[in-house]
Amino acid sequence: MTERVLLLGGGGREHALADALADDCTLYAAASTRNPGIDALADDLTILNPADPAAVVDHATAIDATLVVVGPEAPLAAGVVDALSDAGIYAFGPTQADARIETDKQFQREFMAANDVPGQADFETFDDSDAAADYVTGVDGHVAVKPAGLTGGKGVRVTGDQLSKPAAADYIRTSDHDDWVIEERLDGVEITVQALVANGDIRTTPVVHDHGRAYEGDDGPNTGGMGSIAGPGRLVPFATDADYQAAVDTIRAVVDGLEDYRGVLYGQFMLTADGPKVVEFNARFGDPEAMNTLTTMETPLLDVLAAARDGEALPELAFSEPATVCTYAVPDGYPTDPTGGTTITIDDASTGDAELFYASVDAHDDGSLTTTTSRSFAVVGTGDSIPAAATSVDAALADLPDGVRVRRDIGSKTLLADRNARMRRLRDGQ
Repeated sequence: MTERVLLLGGGGREHALADALADDCTLYAAASTRNPGIDALADDLTILNPADPAAVVDHATAIDATLVVVGPEAPLAAGVVDALSDAGIYAFGPTQADARIETDKQFQREFMAANDVPGQADFETFDDSDAAADYVTGVDGHVAVKPAGLTGGKGVRVTGDQLSKPAAADYIRTSDHDDWVIEERLDGVEITVQALVANGDIRTTPVVHDHGRAYEGDDGPNTGGMGSIAGPGRLVPFATDADYQAAVDTIRAVVDGLEDYRGVLYGQFMLTADGPKVVEFNARFGDPEAMNTLTTMETPLLDVLAAARDGEALPELAFSEPATVCTYAVPDGYPTDPTGGTTITIDDASTGDAELFYASVDAHDDGSLTTTTSRSFAVVGTGDSIPAAATSVDAALADLPDGVRVRRDIGSKTLLADRNARMRRLRDGQ
């Protein structure tokens, strides 16, 4: 039987998922906008709101989908998986309740405390903005200020780094959010470990390191992710086997606490002097991290999804060894004041050995593509080392049009040396 797979979402992560699935199934896609990369891979791309449970169920039923893959977080928060399950359609993704591990940061921290999940940071929760603001200005030490709900990776503010405590208090008071988590500021280097989870099985993937700040040198505001590095092998140069195992143990503790979790569980960790501490969990693949992971994953993704649906043991995952560097191109002004409308002149033919994944672009009747106000496209390079992979990316992005920019330091020897030196100082107690 040929599987009929419905992929929800239209970003760069979903383009990578489509690329991983298209050769092994009849692929349908549903997204709120038309991604030209997904459009080229899928048998059909339907424009609908993937966070509308009724619309998704109707479409999945109409195409006789045998599997649904949920890419972004919004459908999970809206209960799309629950609605599909009620209709007898299997979706690889957590229920609305289990997705709270991402969608509700208060739940996340309180769940960790109740289930003795390792890697917990000190935290306080607030359902009143004035109380949260007063706490931030009065607490000893610096803190991470997090709205409890979804913010697309752009809601966190860190005092002593991005802004002062009074400025953080102003941010809280003038925000549209009411519920807050205030956490201790963690000192270290972040890593991500993602896992495919179903039927009690956990299949972890190699470490990825995201670059969340907007500008080179880790400067500027937080973004949805400007790029990421991985490898060679399952680690990055500044992470150890012990770090990886601690991250896996933490993911296992979360899965044990949620009992029937299925889908992707993404753990972001800060490597500190005291070992990995949890920054956050996500209930889906990271974007851009999915592009690093799926580029080197040799086990067919469809095999994992089918085993999950059929109640079977998940296959062990195999990955190729090369290092990967993923770099996002974004419109000028992103993320605070982005300007769209720039014609994109880069395509598959111009990126050489690197892979191109489209994210948020406008496709026009004449075949041209222009930027929107979100991340435009990503390029993934591979190599024997991270700097070698970065060289492939640099070549692919050599001729960016005016109006589009990238971080040129992702995967650079300078930035890697900085990460390595920081971790050596922390581990040596300096």
